[in-house]
Amino acid sequence: MTIGRHRVGPSHPAFIVAEAGVNHDGSLDKALRLVDAAADAGADAVKFQMFRADDLVTATAETAAYQREATRHSSQRDMLAKLELSLEQFRTLRDHCDDRSIAFLATPFGAREIDWLTELGAPAIKIASTDLTNAPLLGLAAATGAALILSTGAADEREIDDAVALVRQKRAGDRLILLHCVSAYPTPLSAINLRAVATLRRYAVPCGLSDHTESTQTGGWAVASGADVLEKHFTLDPAARGPDHAMSLDPSQMKDYIRHVRDAETALGDGRVGVTECQREVRLVAGRSVVATVDIRAGTRLTPDMMGLKRPGTGIAPTELERIAGRCAAVDIPADTLM
Repeated sequence: MTIGRHRVGPSHPAFIVAEAGVNHDGSLDKALRLVDAAADAGADAVKFQMFRADDLVTATAETAAYQREATRHSSQRDMLAKLELSLEQFRTLRDHCDDRSIAFLATPFGAREIDWLTELGAPAIKIASTDLTNAPLLGLAAATGAALILSTGAADEREIDDAVALVRQKRAGDRLILLHCVSAYPTPLSAINLRAVATLRRYAVPCGLSDHTESTQTGGWAVASGADVLEKHFTLDPAARGPDHAMSLDPSQMKDYIRHVRDAETALGDGRVGVTECQREVRLVAGRSVVATVDIRAGTRLTPDMMGLKRPGTGIAPTELERIAGRCAAVDIPADTLM
């Protein structure tokens, strides 16, 4: 599977999405700076959220407790209305992503936004956990031909099964990526449950983590758990007033997060067992060889008590000791020399 110029899957480096979300606070200038920060940190993609508040929530929908604390808004519609960006603004962001060689992604919350992403040529569409059961939206996203990244936060197994079945029914199963997600903001380490990444592999698609912890190390741990894709919230200022700033990494932390991921990938290696170049010297210097423990005259039939095992490991291997016993010395062999 590919997302833009990136290959995604178990045999490739983790695809890292810097989740800008709504941390632009409705400002195009901040959104552009978020693109720069994501690119500078080494992310493969930067993702925003596309919605129209009037279409997404009712006038009476309340904010979650963490949102009320961060924004002082009790109405979801009032909070979200201040965080909208227009198609023209997203086009500017897409162009800037192209300039910075980072993939432009977004989460659409309606049919109009899916049309926008198709028009903008987004290489993947991310569906939020809250829309895992939104069959019409999943169907529209699957029909675009783009890669489909689906978060599974707060979903039970039947709901995940149904979503995967729907995507496959729409002939988009080969473009599906599932992300383990815990819909708690922030997510405590005790709840992140990274083994669930491997559990999602039963669906035979690339899997990963939508990470809502405040840790810079969970990405590396997730890679060790088998994650192919990572998504992490970041912001220009964690102290800013907004629904997601407080649980987001700052640009420096985002860079650390990505470094931990790449270090983990380096440490995991390719899984093959054998003598690698960095081990050869120690193998030779500290390995053992068959040596004479006494002076042996030419023509002497060798017995086990004439031989021992000492360093270095540049001579006959210890595994050959029994095979050598019974043979005759072709030349004089001084004590304490390699056979």
